Amino acid sequence: MSARINPSIGAEYARIMSIGVHRPSRIVTNAEVCEHIDSSDEWIRERSGIIERRYAGPDESVVDMATSAAQEALTQAGITGDQVGMVILATVTHPYQTPSAAVEVASRLGTSGAAMDISAACAGFCYGLALASDMIRGGSARYVVLVGVEKLTDWVNPEDRGTAFIFADGAGAVVVGPSDEPAIGPVVWGSDGSQKDAITMTQSLIEFRDTGSETFPTLEMQGQQVFRWAVGEMSKASQRALDVAGVAATDLDAFIPHQANMRITDAMVRALKLPAHVPVARDIAYAGNTSAASVPLAMANMLESGEAPHGGTALLIGFGAGLAYAAQVVTLP
Repeated sequence: MSARINPSIGAEYARIMSIGVHRPSRIVTNAEVCEHIDSSDEWIRERSGIIERRYAGPDESVVDMATSAAQEALTQAGITGDQVGMVILATVTHPYQTPSAAVEVASRLGTSGAAMDISAACAGFCYGLALASDMIRGGSARYVVLVGVEKLTDWVNPEDRGTAFIFADGAGAVVVGPSDEPAIGPVVWGSDGSQKDAITMTQSLIEFRDTGSETFPTLEMQGQQVFRWAVGEMSKASQRALDVAGVAATDLDAFIPHQANMRITDAMVRALKLPAHVPVARDIAYAGNTSAASVPLAMANMLESGEAPHGGTALLIGFGAGLAYAAQVVTLP
């Protein structure tokens, strides 16, 4: 007979305890973006809802922004770094293949706990939240620091009319810990790799090295393809997340989708038949699309402004390159 292995025993439930953000100080208007592309302030607002966005400084790294947001979240939660069992960084813009950005952030936070990066693009934060919840309930960590962070301006061609006006920089972090009652609903997630070319890079770093190209790899996007997929499929995923959580749209205190495009958000609101009393995150107007950082940044903005209540019920969904998505209903910190 084989030896009995002791099981991991965790908390019955998990919750978001706190939130912290880092918004770069440099504000970039549509007029400034249009200095490099053939467009206009009116066109950008009409097509995306973006009025301005934030760009990180040359010496402001993914690690710097993530640490700033994470430290604020720890302070708000009353947790110290040595209590953290896992640091998860959702990002696709850390410029090193290895080591991960997460190990640097963990060191700066004063934790020797586990640390890892995850790559799920704009769905990254919601992927990470599902992982953090399962870790706490499974017993592999008591507290998890989860950060969505991007410095997309390092990977965008400022002369590409399809992407230059959309993407921006920033970081949002939460502390996830044990709860006495359900506060993070079951995740609804998936991917469609058959559409991987909808959002991708102009070339791989290996191709860049081996071809002697003078053009650094940057992001490229098939905007209409992404729009059709998001409008057609993400409202369905959002509804499934509500269903598995046992929550009706009328019970929501906030809807916080990935800040991809204001028109996508509007289409999802219509498809979900959200009642007028449910506030909807529209952080994209002044933050741009910050990929993995967009959901926590939008959440923080709604809480800070009083648009969404602390302790309220919110539907989150992240979606993007992959194509990948994840959604869950949560209790707001």
